Amino acid sequence: MSNLIVLGAQWGDEGKGKIVDLFSEHFDIVARYQGGHNAGHTVRIGNRKIILKLVPSGILRPRKRVVIGNGVVIDPAALIQELEALEAAGFKTRGRLFISHRAHVIFPFHPLLEGISEKRPGRVAIGTTSRGIGPCYEDKVARRGIRMAELLDRKVFRRLYQSLAEDKDTLRAAFALGDALDLEKVRAQYEEYAERLRPMVQDTARLLNTAIAAGQRVLFEGAQGTMLDIDHGTYPFVTSSNASAGGAATGTGVPPSRIGGVVGISKAYITRVGGGPFPTEAGEAAEEELRNRGSEYGAVTGRPRRCGWFDAPLLRYTAMINGFDTLVITKLDVLDHFAEIPVCVGYKLSGKLLKEMPATTDVLGRVEPVYRRLPGWRAPCAGVTSWRALPARARDYLRFLEEQTGVPIGAVSTGAERRQTIVVKGSRLEKLLRR
Repeated sequence: MSNLIVLGAQWGDEGKGKIVDLFSEHFDIVARYQGGHNAGHTVRIGNRKIILKLVPSGILRPRKRVVIGNGVVIDPAALIQELEALEAAGFKTRGRLFISHRAHVIFPFHPLLEGISEKRPGRVAIGTTSRGIGPCYEDKVARRGIRMAELLDRKVFRRLYQSLAEDKDTLRAAFALGDALDLEKVRAQYEEYAERLRPMVQDTARLLNTAIAAGQRVLFEGAQGTMLDIDHGTYPFVTSSNASAGGAATGTGVPPSRIGGVVGISKAYITRVGGGPFPTEAGEAAEEELRNRGSEYGAVTGRPRRCGWFDAPLLRYTAMINGFDTLVITKLDVLDHFAEIPVCVGYKLSGKLLKEMPATTDVLGRVEPVYRRLPGWRAPCAGVTSWRALPARARDYLRFLEEQTGVPIGAVSTGAERRQTIVVKGSRLEKLLRR
């Protein structure tokens, strides 16, 4: 089976956009299966920098089709703005982008209501992007959401919208979350959005399964990272969808039996955004150096990311959850200037070595990382495009990560541009891409 999942092996921001863009040349369709416009992908092509929020990275490859699956939540205004920006930049989207009619819709009252979880006294602040993604998923699970299919049916939409909007306005007033929205104006705007998006909306599960049956290849694109998965991440400091490999099937309607491999994307170090435990968070000076050298600021929000050292126990856990066939290590060049590079090889709690990932953030917040300190290479990796050309100690570092995680490394990224990537010859990844 030649269809692959590409997803984040850490807390997101691993560089999936670049890797999906790079791999897209080997596939016919790229399908996004979860998340919303809170999860941006940055891709560099030569001197051009493209930031994508909802549209899969495959759109940057001519003649490739892209799908926004049913597991994604869509802000129509944000999507239309993104499409207009892509068209203005010379990337054709018409006839290439397809949106699931089962994808749920974000409304202006969703980000407004995010204040209930983020700003009310006594509640745990997650550190969300406040774009309404969580509240939209809440409505989906509570079976009161509005999907693209309903948005396109004006009679049905008006009935469902009236009920949902009135409920949200009641909550807004009860929690003193700001001024009332002009709900009629919002409804009219969304009816206009529906007409703009109508040509793109269809049964994408049927589209994908028909394409696969015809021998075409699909690349499934995850957003965020496994440790932000609603079920398997550092709950409650997680996203509201399944960012792990299982989400690819439920988020697109393609059965697991049609998926042939899973590729995990991991930085050569680690970052996370927002609140929550972070066992290998670096000290202030090292964190600042990692952030500056790695340009660790959110593609969508611009927020500075928390930075730390590679966490092998975390990677072993996400490899188990996802069944990684291979890893892609990104941003190796960020470590070029360090004389010594710590790698976490285990967690201790009360002096005892843990054998599994703690389920609670309270316990994970109290673990003591056990480090092995490896010598740095103090030589440039930036732009290197062959394994042999990497500094010897950089290769040793990568081999150590393989040993500690139990997952073979199939590719290494040495810069932001798509060509600054080494695909290891004879690797499992190379074989998966060439099928």
